Amino acid sequence: MGDSGFKNCQVLITGGLGFIGSNLAHRLVLLGAQVTIVDNLFPTQGGCQANIRGIEDKVRVNISDIRNQQSLEHLVRGVEFIFNLAGQTSHLDSMRDPMTDLDLNCAAQLALLEVCRRHNPDCKIVYASTRQIYGRPAYLPVDEKHLLHPVDVNGVNKMAGEAYHLVYHEVYGLRATALRLTNTFGPRMRVKDARQTFLGIWMRLALQGLPFEVWGGAQLRDFTFVDDAVDAFLLAAATPEADGQVFNIAGEPVVSLTELAEMLAGATGQNYVVREFPPERLRIDIGDYHADDSAFRALTGWAPKVPLAEGLERTLAYYRDNLGDYL
Repeated sequence: MGDSGFKNCQVLITGGLGFIGSNLAHRLVLLGAQVTIVDNLFPTQGGCQANIRGIEDKVRVNISDIRNQQSLEHLVRGVEFIFNLAGQTSHLDSMRDPMTDLDLNCAAQLALLEVCRRHNPDCKIVYASTRQIYGRPAYLPVDEKHLLHPVDVNGVNKMAGEAYHLVYHEVYGLRATALRLTNTFGPRMRVKDARQTFLGIWMRLALQGLPFEVWGGAQLRDFTFVDDAVDAFLLAAATPEADGQVFNIAGEPVVSLTELAEMLAGATGQNYVVREFPPERLRIDIGDYHADDSAFRALTGWAPKVPLAEGLERTLAYYRDNLGDYL
């Protein structure tokens, strides 16, 4: 099943007004899919109506919470693919308000899986997991066999959300795949604060003519441009052999945060300041991280296509034109 296999398919995207979900929606509309978006538009999350500009009349949008069983039952009936991107992303918020994180990343996921089990057991679900569940790496690059040892509440709850999907596959035969994402960036990401990604706030400050802060600076990271992440989600959905499995999704090249800051400074003409980590952030920092995604590449043929420098330029171009919608 290639891209053409999504034509006329019924697709549901949870968290579909958010960063990756909305980029998926744009791509699926181009592929001819019938797309329904559900998003709660919580102000601390990534949902933004501007994210579907240009496809407003080509998607169905339901503003509701996936914990709402009655609404969810209606939404999942007849759907062939579910891209499950709903959830809380902020590591710091999860430490300050762990019960809300538990609700959004565990209870909400179970609610969706239960509704699918009862009302649409034949659908395929691709769940957005995270590299955060590995915690501080014992070795690099990190493969899927690495111990899961998250360092914050968000990581623990995302780990549980992923495990729920795998349990429902193993016990009920629900076709689920989890993608452990790493530092995804690109147009439509949250830039008003660092709840979703530190790179977003770096870009916002640079475009506003202000210096941005780099905490630490020596940490190694890999970054995935959002178009490459969208490719991975579509391939995971279209590949039956991926059912019941988890995969790392990485990016190229591996760079230090200081090297990334230099690239951004060169592209915007703005300076940056290197600072020590604030204590509350240092306690949950994972240090160096980059992923081994060879398993997903071998199964699907996926590989990132957008170089880091090009991805930065394309993202900056988007926010030069649209920054006001994201403040």
